Amino acid sequence: MTSVSPVARERRHTLFFLEAVRSFAPVHLDAEVDMSRVLAERNRARADGRRQSIVSHVVVAAGRVLAKHPEANAAIQGRLRARVARYPFVHAKVTVDGVLNGARVVLATVVPNVHEADVDQVQAHLSRIRAVDPERAPEFAGIRRVHASALPLAYARFRRAVRDLRVRPLLTGTVAVTSLGHRDVDGFHSVGGTTVTIGVGRVADRPVVRDGQITVAPVLRLSLTFDHRVIDGAEAADVLTDLKQELENPA
Repeated sequence: MTSVSPVARERRHTLFFLEAVRSFAPVHLDAEVDMSRVLAERNRARADGRRQSIVSHVVVAAGRVLAKHPEANAAIQGRLRARVARYPFVHAKVTVDGVLNGARVVLATVVPNVHEADVDQVQAHLSRIRAVDPERAPEFAGIRRVHASALPLAYARFRRAVRDLRVRPLLTGTVAVTSLGHRDVDGFHSVGGTTVTIGVGRVADRPVVRDGQITVAPVLRLSLTFDHRVIDGAEAADVLTDLKQELENPA
């Protein structure tokens, strides 16, 4: 028999977020990135007893690149009389797979000042967040309040928070990074609530041409979704190209 029931409270924050980003004008780009040097750095870190994820490397690269593209490190509010805030810092929102009251949900953490961070610092933040219990951790207290409040009040508070361009970087960051690369996903595009959202798929061995010869290299299909209300395609293409170069030639 077909079962029909209200959406679980634990999914409220996702529904509120999706309603808020309906005004976005998303355009999607992608590029293939040779991850040989990133993987070599991960192997060196592993030999020293340190863990480094692909996501951490992408977050650090995004911080460096967005710091050079202030037009893209921005947020917009309003329609015909829209206002744009440009930020002197880069905060990265990173999505996390979690469970709340038995419901599988997407959660997020904001890693601050990634334009100044290194991979180990970002990894320490992400490892700490992934280790906590979302049902008790103070980092997710705001989400739990959204679930516990009466629906109209919860939605009103959420809308009020995301409309404030000064508060928004604390909720959504100034750039979003989301990954499904732990599964057999080559690439995907997402709207993360920021002008630029970076999607990370899996790293897979693929044929590439080096010095006129075909060889095999670990390749990441990196996607970038941008809000056309804030920047145009040429700026977004510059961001993606710089991101590719940063990952292929890390400092």
